[in-house]
Amino acid sequence: MKRVVRCEGKRQRSAKGAGGPPSPAAEAGGKLCATFLSLRLHPFFPPACMAVPVSTSSPATTAAPTRSYAGPMVLMTTLFFLFGAVTNFNDVLMPYLKDVCQLTDLQSSLVQSAFFGAYFLMSLPAGRVLEKLGFKRGIVLGLLVMALGALLFVPAANSRTFALFLLALSLLGAGITLLQVAANPYVSVLGPARTAASRVSIVGVANGLGGTISPLIGGLILFGGSTVLKAQLAALPLEQRLTQEATLVKPLYLGLALFLAVLSALFFLVRLPEIESIPAEEEAATAEASGFAGRRSALDFRHLALGVAAIFAYVGVEVGLGSFLIRYGESQGIKELSGFTQQLVRSLSLATGWAGALFGHAPEPIDTNSGFTKAVGAVLVSSYWFGLMVGRIIGIPLLSRFNARKLLVGVCAAGTLFVLASIFNHGETALWLVVLCGVCNSIMWPVIFPLAITGLGRFTKQGSSYLIMAIVGGAIIPPLMGFVATHGGGLRVAFILPALCYAYLLYYAVSGYRVR
Repeated sequence: MKRVVRCEGKRQRSAKGAGGPPSPAAEAGGKLCATFLSLRLHPFFPPACMAVPVSTSSPATTAAPTRSYAGPMVLMTTLFFLFGAVTNFNDVLMPYLKDVCQLTDLQSSLVQSAFFGAYFLMSLPAGRVLEKLGFKRGIVLGLLVMALGALLFVPAANSRTFALFLLALSLLGAGITLLQVAANPYVSVLGPARTAASRVSIVGVANGLGGTISPLIGGLILFGGSTVLKAQLAALPLEQRLTQEATLVKPLYLGLALFLAVLSALFFLVRLPEIESIPAEEEAATAEASGFAGRRSALDFRHLALGVAAIFAYVGVEVGLGSFLIRYGESQGIKELSGFTQQLVRSLSLATGWAGALFGHAPEPIDTNSGFTKAVGAVLVSSYWFGLMVGRIIGIPLLSRFNARKLLVGVCAAGTLFVLASIFNHGETALWLVVLCGVCNSIMWPVIFPLAITGLGRFTKQGSSYLIMAIVGGAIIPPLMGFVATHGGGLRVAFILPALCYAYLLYYAVSGYRVR
């Protein structure tokens, strides 16, 4: 395995490891399982461009001068925090736009379709753009595209035009796709190879933290507010009330656009390593070529084709549950919250208020005396993503100690049971069962992906591309849930779809993964 990195005009070349090379499938599986665990992005890090720790089986042939990458690493960590924050904010934005634009559940679910559809459409063009511009300028371009999308929220809010909101979300998704393709490789080269796994974990946790905090802050700002303000808005005619509520989103996205512009300037000025090549397996793949007679595509491998469907189902169920959690809570008709939920909401509301005060804006505490509200639902959404982040951190040692596939069987079975139990329960119990699914989702990506590309040999890259494109499940499953909720019997019936997704994932973990 070979890596070439040019930094400040100098080249550093790592030597090939001594001894016979491991099989590509074993090596890829080991790397990907550890890397994807830390870097799964909800949002979603395209696996083909992961920050993969570099092999250190033998020392480098030439010593390189030590250089501090603290500044670039801080910027990269900020970038991954941003990925999670922007993506998971959509779970709060969806019910907000449903009210402001007077939408059905099906129409509001197009929020996720516009965002995640950009992943599907931009994955291949992003690679070509980076080939032409380079990684550093690609990051700057991605940030500016996101800033443009954030600015579009202003005219969209002023006119309450849902199509403009969708266009803005598409630009945000396209910018994030370009950023992820450009940014991920840098994590592995910003420092010594022996500490690459630690850097991968740091940005992965930052991503999860951003995805946990943003729904909470968004809920406080969009659905919070004082009792007096809510009473004043409720007294207004419908059109005036909706117009006033639509303005709430403008400061958030104007602030995001400004932050993105500043971040793009910093990336333009900072000195980053220039990646000339990243670890490849061409030689080993060529040696295995004779073992794939009759195979013309990665999809000729049954376990890969089933794995593509598994990634589709996994991303779809994860996004779908987070997207409809607030609406699911509203449908439960909860008039009084339990003591545990009230204490959790008050604590997080207080903590967020203190944080907001540091920036000169302290939102009103969330009202816990009126039963379930959208603001309370935002806390549960934040808890859902927090569970996923904690599960991923705990999963790092678990996956290295126990059989990863058997752990996958366990979480898929638990996810199926949690959703089914939620459907047949009512009130807060039904909601917290869905929140627990976040923990179940935490290790699915890092286990499914390596299982799906095992034994592909020279078709590994092609197989990885198919798996990346399966992220489009996040754009398709939520609208299907919205369609069922609108036309097929309500949200309780719509949650049968996530249960079916978990059931398929359980099948893949038990049998579908086998290489045949």
